[in-house]
Amino acid sequence: MKGIILAGGAGSRLYPLTLVASKQLQPVYDKPMVYYPLTTLIEGGIRELCLISTPHDLPRFQQLLGDGSRFGLTIDYREQAQPEGIAQAFLIAEDFIGQDAVTLALGDNIFYGGDTFQRAFAEFKSGATIFGYHVNDPERYGVVEFDAHGKAVSIEEKPKSPKSNYAVPGLYIFDNEVIRITKNLKPSARGELEITAVNVEYMRRNELRVHRLPRGFAWLDAGTSSSLHEASAYVQTIEKRAGVKIGCPEEAAFRNGILSLSQLEEQMAKMPNCEYRAYLEHEVVAEAKRLEK
Repeated sequence: MKGIILAGGAGSRLYPLTLVASKQLQPVYDKPMVYYPLTTLIEGGIRELCLISTPHDLPRFQQLLGDGSRFGLTIDYREQAQPEGIAQAFLIAEDFIGQDAVTLALGDNIFYGGDTFQRAFAEFKSGATIFGYHVNDPERYGVVEFDAHGKAVSIEEKPKSPKSNYAVPGLYIFDNEVIRITKNLKPSARGELEITAVNVEYMRRNELRVHRLPRGFAWLDAGTSSSLHEASAYVQTIEKRAGVKIGCPEEAAFRNGILSLSQLEEQMAKMPNCEYRAYLEHEVVAEAKRLEK
C-alpha cells in the first residue's frame, strides 16, 4: 500500500503565519505539523510516501524530510499548482500509486490514541475505508449518517442540517479503483474534486466501510489559529503527563521494525542536543537496550 500526505492549500485561515511557512510546517508544540500524519502512516505500515504541496512550499518539505531514508521510507514529491480538491491528489500521484492501494492523509490532521487505524490498515483488502468521529459542529465537515445497524447510508459535505454528529476525519484508505473514480468526477460548485464524492461512489457500490473512532481517541484539525493553539496545548499536556511523544516518526519507524536500533542511534547522533534527541536517547533507545539484556 502506498501513502499520500496532502500538504497543499492556500493556508488563508492561518494568515499571516503562512507568509512565513506552509500551514503544515507550522509548529504543533514541539514538532512541525506534518510530522503527525507522517507518524500515523508509518504506524500503519506505510513505507512508500508521496507528499503533495504547492510549488512554493515543496522545497521546504524536501529540506525537512529529504528522501525519507532517515525514517526508513522513500518519499516522492509532487506539485499541486492550484488547490482543486482533496481528490485531485489521486490524479497528481497516479504514476506513484501505480497498481497499489493507497492511503491519503491530510497534512493538518492530528490523531492520537488506540490502534483503530493500524487494525484498519492491516485488515484492508478492497473498496474504501473511512472513519467517523463524533463532533459538536458537524456542519464544518463531511458528515456520515448511519442506520440502526451501524451501516453508513449517506455522506454529505458541510451540510446545513447534518444528519448525524459523525464527521469524516482526514484519513482515507482506498483500493486502486480510486483513480478511475476520481477521473470520472465532475468538479463541485466550488470547482473542486471532492473527497466526499469519492466516498459516496464507493458507498453506492456497497464497497465503503466506516469505522467509528472510539471515545478517548483524539482527532485535531489544526487548520485555524485557534485549533493550532489547541492542538499544541493538547500535545504538550499528553507529552508532559505520559512521558511519551506524539508524532515522532523516528520512534514509530523503530517500533514498527523499519529502523534498527543502530540506525536509530545513527540518526539520533546527527541531531543537536535538544529535548527531541533526549527523548529518543533516554526513553526509546535506553528502553530498547534494557530489554535486550
